[in-house]
Amino acid sequence: MPNLPLDIALIAIFAFVQWRIVRLLLAAMPRPWMRYPVYAFTVFVSLSYVFTFSAVSAAIGAPAALSSILGAGSLTYFMTVTGVLVIHQVLGMVGKAFGAGTNPGRRRVLNVVGGAIKAAPFAAVGYGSFIQRTDFRVREVEIPFAGLPPDLDGLRILHLSDIHLSAFLGEDEFARAIDASNSLHPNVAIVTGDLISGPGDPLDACIRQVARLRSDAGTFACMGNHERYARAEEYTARQSARLGVRFLRRESQVLRFGDASLNLAGLDFHPQRERATYLRGAERLIVPGATNILLQHNPDVFPTAAAKGYHLLLAGHTHGGQVTAEILDRYVNPARFFTPYVYGLYRHGNAAAYVTRGIGTIGIPTRIGAPPEISLLRLRKA
Repeated sequence: MPNLPLDIALIAIFAFVQWRIVRLLLAAMPRPWMRYPVYAFTVFVSLSYVFTFSAVSAAIGAPAALSSILGAGSLTYFMTVTGVLVIHQVLGMVGKAFGAGTNPGRRRVLNVVGGAIKAAPFAAVGYGSFIQRTDFRVREVEIPFAGLPPDLDGLRILHLSDIHLSAFLGEDEFARAIDASNSLHPNVAIVTGDLISGPGDPLDACIRQVARLRSDAGTFACMGNHERYARAEEYTARQSARLGVRFLRRESQVLRFGDASLNLAGLDFHPQRERATYLRGAERLIVPGATNILLQHNPDVFPTAAAKGYHLLLAGHTHGGQVTAEILDRYVNPARFFTPYVYGLYRHGNAAAYVTRGIGTIGIPTRIGAPPEISLLRLRKA
């Protein structure tokens, strides 16, 4: 289910921001009739924001692509102008502190600098939407384990997640990521959920592309939260199986590599509201003597997975924050409000988790500081 407190907080923030923007615009209007386009745009963008809620879109029966464009457009607008308004307020305080209001020279300098700074959010969103959003990058990571069997040393695992094939990621674009993945010649391919964003998205096209993955042992997957939102879990599993992709749904698959066993276990998405019962019964999927890998969309289950005896967790869900900035050697992004496991390799004793940035986007169709990722993981004997 969606995060209701977060939704309410965002609505309140965006309503306040738009009220302030409208006041600033109206104050700058030289003629009264110019106010009407401002009012009309406010109504339009506010109504469009309704389409950020998939349940509302489904109830209205609007086309998936139109709903996605309207919802994402309004969310992008509100987030961008929120940044601009914050900058405007800060610059106003700086101007008062340095006497720019009474000093014409300082006022001109501040206006020039302020204009450039206010344009920064629009420039960042433009770059993230038109360039970094589809800048697919291969990231190779070595994961050492004590006691790893020799026949698994150097094993290559391809990890894809959060594809979100929709109005903002076309099949041709995703096909480039698949081609790049196949060029890595992995031993096994893993997909950890969110093939689409919502009902009406091109699920069959996504499954068709995932089925093009080539590896020695095949392609295995688990469900994400958006398969659940779209009520497409059963269909996804059934259609994928027909094309040779196996979704592991509270089940496991043992793969043999020489004399070593690699056990892949998969579970459907665990939402954070179920934190008290994370991975209940998942210990029954562990195979003694094998290297056990858990496929679970939500990375927040990592401590529980480690405690139950899994050697490696593969997850996505966070998009690496999707929009992230480095401040004082720390990465700041929305995902950090929900989990400490946002992106990269994490360790807990001899257990490890790898959280990928994923391929697509959700909410706003942009990536800033978190480019889409094709992960190639190599198991190594410590």
